[in-house]
Amino acid sequence: MAFEERIDGETLYRGVIVDVRLDHARLVNGDVVRREVVEHPGGVGVIPVEADGTVWCVRQFRYPFSREMLEIPAGKLEKGEKPLPAAVRELAEETGLSAGRMVYLGPCCTSPGFSTEVLHLYLALELRRGEAHPDEDEFLNVEKHSLEALAEMVMSGEIDDGKTIIAVLKARRYLEAEGWRERS
Repeated sequence: MAFEERIDGETLYRGVIVDVRLDHARLVNGDVVRREVVEHPGGVGVIPVEADGTVWCVRQFRYPFSREMLEIPAGKLEKGEKPLPAAVRELAEETGLSAGRMVYLGPCCTSPGFSTEVLHLYLALELRRGEAHPDEDEFLNVEKHSLEALAEMVMSGEIDDGKTIIAVLKARRYLEAEGWRERS
């Protein structure tokens, strides 16, 4: 197994959400290379699914892509915050929902070639409605779609957000293994 040993590095940029580091690393053959690393605190994503297969999603403008994207509710981890409480918080903030049951769908390394970001994905079941309270700088619309429609949007490329793609496919597989079938 190949291993790259970090020799040294320096932080080139400290941002609001990310820091950027430039490292020197030694390859298994002895060569020294530069590696850019975006340090990110990680985050959570939640796919809230009603008993009838309705999924609560959010549509919001994403500045880096200059367009709106349909996504699952998500957010970054605060310093020292554990993923499950963060998932509960983000679900409530963005949709007003709470879940009687949260199923961990696993981690997702978003861009392992250059970023330390890991998103922890959850399936929210046994949903209860409440009042949404998004962050002051968060402007989003809540939408409901069937899980099957979302899976079709994933496969057609209409949904191209990585965490949403993974959550839709994993949630669908999990629910099918539990014997769930979407009601028409």
